[in-house]
Amino acid sequence: MRTEFLRKFASAGAIFAMISLGGAAIAQPKHGIAMYGEPALPPDFVSLAHVNPDAPRGGRIVIGEGGSYDSLNPYILKGRAPWGVRVHVYESLMGRNWDEPFTLYGLLAESVETPEDRSWVEFTLREEARFSDGSPVTVEDVIWSYRTLGTEGSPRYTRSWGNIDTIEQTGPRSLRITFAVEDRELALLMGLRPILKKSQWEGRDFKESSLDVPIGTGAYVVDRFEAGRFIIFKRNPDYWGNDVPFMRGQANLDEIRYDYFGDSGVVFEAFKAGEITTYREFNEAKWETAYDFPLVSSGAVVKSTFPHKRPSGIAGFVMNTRNPKFADWRVREALITAFNFEFINQTVNGGKKPRITSYFSNSVLGMAPGPAEGRVRELLEPFRDTLMPGALEGYVLPVSDGSEGNRANIRKALKLFEDAGYTVEDGVMTGPDGAPFAFEILLKQGADENRTISSIYTEALKRLGVEVTITMIDSAQYKERTNVYDFEMAYYWRGLSLSPGNEQKLYWGSDGIEAPGTRNWMGMNSPAAEAMIDTLLTSTERSDFLAATKALDRVLTSGRYVIPFWFRDISTIAHVKELKYPDRLPMYGDWLGFQPDVWWYEEG
Repeated sequence: MRTEFLRKFASAGAIFAMISLGGAAIAQPKHGIAMYGEPALPPDFVSLAHVNPDAPRGGRIVIGEGGSYDSLNPYILKGRAPWGVRVHVYESLMGRNWDEPFTLYGLLAESVETPEDRSWVEFTLREEARFSDGSPVTVEDVIWSYRTLGTEGSPRYTRSWGNIDTIEQTGPRSLRITFAVEDRELALLMGLRPILKKSQWEGRDFKESSLDVPIGTGAYVVDRFEAGRFIIFKRNPDYWGNDVPFMRGQANLDEIRYDYFGDSGVVFEAFKAGEITTYREFNEAKWETAYDFPLVSSGAVVKSTFPHKRPSGIAGFVMNTRNPKFADWRVREALITAFNFEFINQTVNGGKKPRITSYFSNSVLGMAPGPAEGRVRELLEPFRDTLMPGALEGYVLPVSDGSEGNRANIRKALKLFEDAGYTVEDGVMTGPDGAPFAFEILLKQGADENRTISSIYTEALKRLGVEVTITMIDSAQYKERTNVYDFEMAYYWRGLSLSPGNEQKLYWGSDGIEAPGTRNWMGMNSPAAEAMIDTLLTSTERSDFLAATKALDRVLTSGRYVIPFWFRDISTIAHVKELKYPDRLPMYGDWLGFQPDVWWYEEG
């Protein structure tokens, strides 16, 4: 009977295979995968285009960090882990090329396979892939990593896990993930999950913060550390991936050290004293005036500038609309209008930084000026009744005359408050319920620039009868409070890529109204935004993707959730002269995967 069953099963399998042959024929193992179209690099590429494949190996880099850390597990909500653990110790099946909008090439996996509709994706591991302890990377490790991160990890992983139907081994070194939803980006996201060693976590609670040294597959291992003070990553001399094309020209430094300073303002002083060897400057005026110290004058330290084509992202003071104080868009617009950007920018930056005009400004994804047109308008029209003013008509941030008084905009802000039912009684802005309108701005300790901005802003709001309290707390408390949205207004920063995808749900999705740990600090609940995200995730044509992102940009910007600051269309890094970088910059410029990934150390 068993033989007869197997014969019938095999026959049925053959019939199924013939029926599905048309779809399967176009699913072939490939060296890479792009969100749209084909990867730019051919199957026999030698290295990424923006690296120096002949870079020498050796030397060290010392990076200064503000704040502290108390965990070595970067994949859970508990604790604060050094950024370096995620990027130096762990690897994923595929690696991202930052010289393309969103393209992955084989890293731990030698190939990727997916059908035209991307309803599933299959990866085949490289036979030589190894953890830092010399043990092979197995399909069992991969499946365990995906399942554990998806059920016990931070929200960025748990959200995607809900979109997986099945994950199963299909061969000695291969696995297939079948999706439960239509989402073309999922095939790429699955290639970017970190791979952990299953046996290291046996008998332990993954969700609990720990300082146990992790075992990864990356080019570096944790050499020495003192929690909260420093951590040193040493290049693994037995790193398995030295000859993998994706890694050629990367991981050139023998040692990467991060020194932690409780006050971020001290980091620059440590750089001037030669205690750290690189410093990323964000202040334009400071870049021009504060780099006259001896190490620069002698030529021991050089200044380098890196242009980029990525979106501005959003940075500024976010208003928590879960709080009734900020529920009315007119109140939010009043607070944006009272923010004297031109005066503050002159005071802090010498007026040299451009303002963030929308979440995707400075890129092809940003909304166009004026009314929505064409496909963008077509996508937004079904939500006309729920959109904020300006989404369809066009929205422009208020501009001041640059004077400290900002009288015209203060009058406009007062009118907006009045339209929302507020009055000024005895010099105090008072709501319809008779309660004074006052709120707290939450900042991290050491955020000196944000403290300066807050102080100027607070003085302007006093002229409206609005009382503001500025509260500075340490990074641990800041994370705890923002994770559960226990704030009224706080500093908020979100970098955005040229290929937005599922992370947009984590940023702006309605699940974040109550679910802790998301990036939706503003508490926005917009069916239009979620529909635009769904469209960009399922688009098969780049034109639809572009339209959906431009439409999303309009929804976000006209929502008036954040008081935008400024961005830089260049990056500036000062570093010791021995630290070198390739002549050809990636599309993303100084971004993830740049320093220290493709830098090297060279005397002379």
